[in-house]
Amino acid sequence: MQISITIEAMFGLNWSLWKHLVDRVEGMGFAGLFRSDHFMVGKPGSDSLELITSLTYLAEHSQRMHFGSLVSPLSFHHPVMLARQAMAINDLSGGRMILGLGSGWHDEEHIMFGYRLGDKKTRLDRLEEGLQVITSLVRNTEPVNFEGQFFQLHDAQLVPRSPVRIMVGGNGPKRTLPLVARYADIWNCQVAEPLAFKEINRRLDDLIGEAGRQSGDVKRTMMVPVVCMRSEKDLERHLAMIQKYAAPFNDSSMEELKTWLYDLKGIIGPPQQIVDGLSAYAEHGAEEIMLEWFSLYDLEGLELLGSQVLPHFI
Repeated sequence: MQISITIEAMFGLNWSLWKHLVDRVEGMGFAGLFRSDHFMVGKPGSDSLELITSLTYLAEHSQRMHFGSLVSPLSFHHPVMLARQAMAINDLSGGRMILGLGSGWHDEEHIMFGYRLGDKKTRLDRLEEGLQVITSLVRNTEPVNFEGQFFQLHDAQLVPRSPVRIMVGGNGPKRTLPLVARYADIWNCQVAEPLAFKEINRRLDDLIGEAGRQSGDVKRTMMVPVVCMRSEKDLERHLAMIQKYAAPFNDSSMEELKTWLYDLKGIIGPPQQIVDGLSAYAEHGAEEIMLEWFSLYDLEGLELLGSQVLPHFI
């Protein structure tokens, strides 16, 4: 099973830190590096590096690891431009770009910048159309026509074509999983216990078959919040850096931060506990786990993951 890192970019990501993370995550041997795609979440004020420019830098300044968005909302990205950008980055990196897509969810950032999020049905309808547009442009060599409620194509073709892999994040049984089964190369499950992951994974197998595809056509990945700690001091350091650099938590007490972190139902503990927790997902079909690293500036904790956890999966 592959182990990657994903970071919440709106919690203080700037160029200096991003350059360091790209170098260290690849140097430590992680399979990939992913990042969220937001203007802001919660209270504005944190650094939040723009996605496409940051991934272009990563493509040019790394050699081995795959990378991408986890995930880009089609509520404020037009699918044609996003497909074009992703294909260019994929070409630049020699095929390592993964375009993660989602429907969008955070009301405040949409209101702030004038994007229409819409209700749940609108968001999922738009995601479905966007997936049709993007996969058609990425996978077809011939011009594409599409007439939808949100997007239209008229003899459209993107050149040069670079078949970037498409990842869809989410667990919804009625809309999201059927979209994964029809369009995705990679599925990213969003925070589920191992047994729940097993059941969702089994359901996805059924849907993939119904869509006329093979089970192996869709890679199974999982996003899990993780804090690797040798002692309570490591956890306090991790939380103190979230408190300092992530604007939504600047005024939170340490106890409030602990409650928030544990409510995420990730894996928090010493290295062996992290290894055991991740192995449980591997037993139920996970092929890659993206470790959600909230405290971007806790580089000591990241090094602990790289030295004490990662070697068990290489």
